Order: sequence, then structure tokens, then C-alpha cells
Amino acid sequence: MEKKATRDGYGQALKELGESRQDIVVLDADLSGSTKTNVFAAAYPQRFYNVGVAEQNLVGMAAGFALSGLVPFASSFAMFLAGRAWEIVRNSVAYPGLNVKLVASHAGITVGEDGASHQIIEDIALMRAIPEMNVFVPSDYSETIEIIKAVADIQGPCYVRCGRAAVPVLSREPGYKFEAGKGEVRRDGKDITLIACGVMVQEIVEAAEMLQKDNIDAAVINMASVKPLDEELILQYAKSTGCIITAEEHNILGGLGSAVAELVSERHPVPVHRVGMKDTFGQSGEAGKLMDYYGLRAKNIADLAREVLKKK
Repeated sequence: MEKKATRDGYGQALKELGESRQDIVVLDADLSGSTKTNVFAAAYPQRFYNVGVAEQNLVGMAAGFALSGLVPFASSFAMFLAGRAWEIVRNSVAYPGLNVKLVASHAGITVGEDGASHQIIEDIALMRAIPEMNVFVPSDYSETIEIIKAVADIQGPCYVRCGRAAVPVLSREPGYKFEAGKGEVRRDGKDITLIACGVMVQEIVEAAEMLQKDNIDAAVINMASVKPLDEELILQYAKSTGCIITAEEHNILGGLGSAVAELVSERHPVPVHRVGMKDTFGQSGEAGKLMDYYGLRAKNIADLAREVLKKK
């Protein structure tokens, strides 16, 4: 299966947008080779700004560009963009409702050897909690391109979470188009619902295939739009299957699992079990081995589904 990093999809989308949209500007905090904004910089150097290792200034400058009528994309590692610059994001971008696009790379434990200090597992929660902030987590290279193009047309602040590691490019029907607030049903099912975002989408696809061998029919939903959430779709499957497992490369507190649990607890209570980082920091190591160590694999999800269904 072909593998590409979601950050590479970001770079490609920026280049394509830059050709058709003269109002697009890109800012980076001296990490353009890693975030892939260097692709845009090479093509349109007059619209690219390296602000140096100064993430608060990065976001502040992006706010200024937005006030000037431009559409700024500001990028850095997720630890720095969502973490170090959070207060500027809240007060200078979201509070005034500015049209700033924050695209973070190197999120989650698949940052690997960089270790816990760089493996942010709190960014979805941090951005979800900011009023009127849109939050998107693409599953693969192709969807990243679709999301970045959609984000360019959305009025208001957006946060897009990309990763460092190459991940499988998922097969899709021709003409797939991402839409904010809509989930993608990758597989229908009647026994249990599996919902994931980012790198974990491939894991729930594989988990469903494992479960099928046991005659367990699992629905598979890619929820790249974490905020706004596809409430209608989640409630539909909560009612039809009666139980949900969420999966994310993020702390189980405050992320996609929390968003799903909050929704169904109020509208149609069913068991919701969350797969993710169980309120613990990561550690330095190869990305795949870390996924194994922290139980973020298809086998872990399939085993949990079997346990859940025994109690159903």
C-alpha cells in the first residue's frame, strides 16, 4: 500500500492554491522543510514569510494579514503552534473571528524519536475548547489536500492537524470531496461503530476486517471534521449499532472520543469506549513501535470490540 505523510499533502495543496489564489500567504516558524511549506516558498517566494523561532509572533502576524484581507496559512510543529502560541491563537485570532488557517505538523506520538516533549497529545483538546475554532484531522495524503482546499474557502479560524510519518493512502471513490461537519462512512455495519481520525482511520479499517472474520459487522467512520462534528451521522449509528469505539492518536481526554461521548450522552446514550493515549505522556522511540506499545493498533481495537459486544 502506498504511503505518504499528511504534511506532504499540505505542501502540495498550498502549491496548488497559490497558483489560483493570489490572496493566499504562508508563514512559518523556521521549520518549512519539516512542515512542507517550503513547497509554496519555492513557487511563490514573494508570498512566503519565515518569522523565525517565534510562534507567538507567527500567529500575530497571521492575524495582521487576515485583517488586511489576505488568507494566511501559518505553520509550525503542533507542540509549538497549539501549545506555545495558544493564548495568541485564542485572543488574537479566534476571539475577533479572524480568517487565519493554522496548520500544524508533527502531531501525536508518531513524531517518534523526538520524544514526549514534542509528541503533543493535547492539541485537539486545546483547539476544540476555543470558541468558534474549526478543527480538522485528515486521515491521509489525499484527504489533506481536500481539507486544505476546503479550509481556504471557510470563513473564520481553522486548525488542521498533520503528521510526520508516512501513512497509507486510503482508497476512495473518484470524486471524493471533503465537507466540514461531515463524516465519511468507509464501511457500513450493524453490530458496532468504529469512529476515528488521522492515522487511526487505517487502524479501524483493519480492525473491521479482523472482526468480519468473526462474523462481526462493524461500521467504519472517518471523522476528519472533529469540530464541527457530524452529529447526525454519529447519532444515526449510535441508534443502529448501540455501541461505539473511538480511536485517535491523542489523549483520550478532550479529543474526538470526548466529542463523541459528549454528544451521545446528551442525545442518545450508548456505551462509548475510547482508544488513544490513556492520559499518559509518550516517549522516544520508532513511531510504529510506539503505536504498538500504547495499544493504538487494529488488533487492540478489534479485541476491545469483542469485549464490548460480549457485554452488550
